[in-house]
Amino acid sequence: MVRWLLRAGTLAFIGGPLPACAQERAAVAPDRFAAEIAAAEASARRGARADAVARARRIVAAYERDGGRSSAEHTSAGRAYVLLGSGNAGAVRAALGAFDRATALDSTNLEAQRRTGALFLDKYNAPEARASYAAVLARAPNDAEALLGLARVEEFEGKGTALATARKSVAANARHADALAYVARLQLDAEAFDSARVTALAAVTADSTALDGWAVLGSLAWLTGDSATYQRALRAATALQPAPVDFFVRLAESAVRQRRYEEAVRLAERAVRFDSLSVPALGVLGTNQLRLGAMDDGRRTLERAFALDPFNVWHKNTLDLLDKLRGFQTIDQGRFRVVAPAEEAELLALYIVPLLERAYDSLAVRYGYRPPTPVRLEFYRQHADFSVRTVGLNGLGALGVSFGSLLAMDTPSARDRGTFNWGSTAWHELTHAFTLGASAHRVPRWLSEGLSVLEERRAGTGWGARTTLPWMLAYQRGQLRPLSALTDGFMRPRYPEETSFSYYQASLFCEWVETTKGARALPALLTAYRDGLDTPSAFQKVLGLTMPQADAQFDAWLKGRFATELAAVGGAGARDSSGGTFVHTMRQAVTLLEARQDSARVLLERARTLFPSYSGEDGPAWYLSQVALGVRDTALAIAMLEQVTGRSETAWQANQLEARLRRERGDLAGAAAALERMLWIWPYEAGDHEALALMAAARGDHALAVRERRAVIATRPTDLLTARYELARALADAGEVAAARRELLQVLEEAP
Repeated sequence: MVRWLLRAGTLAFIGGPLPACAQERAAVAPDRFAAEIAAAEASARRGARADAVARARRIVAAYERDGGRSSAEHTSAGRAYVLLGSGNAGAVRAALGAFDRATALDSTNLEAQRRTGALFLDKYNAPEARASYAAVLARAPNDAEALLGLARVEEFEGKGTALATARKSVAANARHADALAYVARLQLDAEAFDSARVTALAAVTADSTALDGWAVLGSLAWLTGDSATYQRALRAATALQPAPVDFFVRLAESAVRQRRYEEAVRLAERAVRFDSLSVPALGVLGTNQLRLGAMDDGRRTLERAFALDPFNVWHKNTLDLLDKLRGFQTIDQGRFRVVAPAEEAELLALYIVPLLERAYDSLAVRYGYRPPTPVRLEFYRQHADFSVRTVGLNGLGALGVSFGSLLAMDTPSARDRGTFNWGSTAWHELTHAFTLGASAHRVPRWLSEGLSVLEERRAGTGWGARTTLPWMLAYQRGQLRPLSALTDGFMRPRYPEETSFSYYQASLFCEWVETTKGARALPALLTAYRDGLDTPSAFQKVLGLTMPQADAQFDAWLKGRFATELAAVGGAGARDSSGGTFVHTMRQAVTLLEARQDSARVLLERARTLFPSYSGEDGPAWYLSQVALGVRDTALAIAMLEQVTGRSETAWQANQLEARLRRERGDLAGAAAALERMLWIWPYEAGDHEALALMAAARGDHALAVRERRAVIATRPTDLLTARYELARALADAGEVAAARRELLQVLEEAP
């Protein structure tokens, strides 16, 4: 949506511009509508929609008949149009027009500009909302309301600065109840429950008639099992709004942000029972019905919501995506239901279902929990579609998401080759189904992510996050958060790389727990969360440590684990940005390589010793493989390539080279393993499947040969008949005579 769309038709409601002298008089004239609009908004807050609408219509009728006589009257009229805006695009446009005229008449009317910003944000136009709030702050840098609005814009845009901006609002007005409630809600989202409780109490103390504070306090109490505080908050909310739909919508939204989707649906259903025309209630209900796999119910609910508010981009995007899903293919196999674009479904299911069956069995043993089946996995070949499925809007940076027994992720083709491992991503998301379920969806975000990354590393060679130079430098410089604040690294990153760094840091914590406390400690932590313990209590019960003790011991373990690497990048606690001896050595080595100097090898070996855990195709092992190839030492080249492919899940080029070298040396098993790793990076090359099928047949691995022959067909080759004939041969070799006969008959029927 763009601003001119909201402007369209505005002058038909309010007439043309006033002369300059009239503008001057209008800026200071009294507001005939002040009392009535205040009463209308009060009725809306109480849930008395009919009274609010009737009052707003009276204001609008007078405004459209007589015009606005002052800047304040234009503002009041805009507020009235906002109350009439549900399902009425013209009223929304008229509201913007009234606010704009209020500002044109009196540029010091900051309220009109703030309300313009709020209207744009409500209709998902963040750039215009930001511009409106910036205009206010240019005149009044400490305007608490505008600072709060700007914080909301920053949150909508996914920036990590929303909390800091909201705190500026509180600093400007320490008794701004809405700003305090907003800060409390962000703290709650970050699972900082103690801080959220203090701030929420400050909000209701500042203004006990403001619903937001009670909603955050009630959400916190509901999430933590504090029934007395929950009942207190509910009573206060009900006194303000006898049918407390907004209270239960906020509770449902908080449940979503804590990944408790089934409970969010129940809370949203309660909100809808209070008000069947509440767009927020219908929206949170429909979205989470879809997240639980109730596709038909979710569609119907969102269609009701969108009919009431056609400006809602969130709902429109999701409904458009559901239309697109109707063209996808669904494959039910075992405990999994794969939903994918028709042109890729068979190929992807051929690999992903066996992988996830293996993952399901492994994770069920480790965590003592079995998610409900079938587990639904949706693949999207447009990342924007995956993003809409996840959050309703384009722009999500993740590769996959888990809502429990419903997973969604990009197809490999949604990303550039060599940037994405779809196998490890699927394993990661399925792990969430186990850790969320085993903890009754109460595990902290950071720990759930850490467990998923740890399970990736167990699952496949090179899979999962590994040590990188940027991570090591961030740790060395003190740029990583303590465990008690690690969720902020996911929710509100301070710099672009902090989210990925937090994933790896959390996985290392899980490794540390297993190393120091044993394999059963991590499942025991999930059980503690399931039983209602918070993180400090869970740590004390399971690990026998306070949070400060856990931070200190984990940090000491990291320093020992990475002592060699830390020394190579400058030592623990160093603050320089040069990267230390390792980076200096690599730069020298690359310079010598480019000059074709043999001495480069010595420096590369030294760099490999300095940073032995380095992964990636730009490190010393990769360059050493190229040096070895230059002197035809294929054994050394393979050994170096193993270090790359064994530490990097996306090393497509290195795996390709390793497969070729091993095949040339007669190592068919090693070559096949490298090709298998390549398929989890990019499964679309028919030649890779053909090569793997031939190797499998030569080694007598008939099951693998059959799979690869099926994969060749799934890539839709130009010579489909030959591909089917080769599949028939592989089936016959595997002893599947009936299946082989069926393939041959199909070939004969289709042959010219």
